[in-house]
Amino acid sequence: MSSPICIPGQRICQLDSDIVGGRGTYVRQGYLYSTLAGTVSINKHIEDNKEVSLIEVSSYKQEVIVPSPGDVVTARITAVQQHLCKAQIISVGDNVLSRQLRAILRRENVRATEIDRIEMYKCYRPGDIVLARVLPLKELHSYQLSTAENELGVVIALSEAGEVMVPISWTEMQCPRSKLKEMRKVAKVAPEILDVEDDSESD
Repeated sequence: MSSPICIPGQRICQLDSDIVGGRGTYVRQGYLYSTLAGTVSINKHIEDNKEVSLIEVSSYKQEVIVPSPGDVVTARITAVQQHLCKAQIISVGDNVLSRQLRAILRRENVRATEIDRIEMYKCYRPGDIVLARVLPLKELHSYQLSTAENELGVVIALSEAGEVMVPISWTEMQCPRSKLKEMRKVAKVAPEILDVEDDSESD
């Protein structure tokens, strides 16, 4: 038997002591309603020493993932200005976004120390891939980011020769071909993350 299909706001059933509303549902005036367009599932489980029916609604569309304050995200730097960088968030944790989200990384949020001495172009360049933490939302049209932790900052950057650069300090990366060094706010991450574009594997 196929699962019942419902739409947002549709009444599913009347609540009683043996029914519990789960994910994708809400309660109003003694009835259980759906918050999603999807399929209804009913699962029996024990709660407070009695069997109850847990009713949930699962969307047949992929759930929309949005960053929340405190989340660590991966972002691509798109523009560098004197007091801020513009970026596009491309993933939240391990979840790649279907649509990139606009973000801003301000100068005061680049590092935890020596903020007055920060020069944005010596920390980031357009095209850099960075790890950053999401700050509480202050603007409606863009997320605010911070890299003021050792583990946050640039994880992938291309040199002028088009090579993936190797971090050599907290503030420098080096092109493996030309050996030229470029300034960056480097993230302290595991070596395997830095080698994501390298097809070779080491023992």
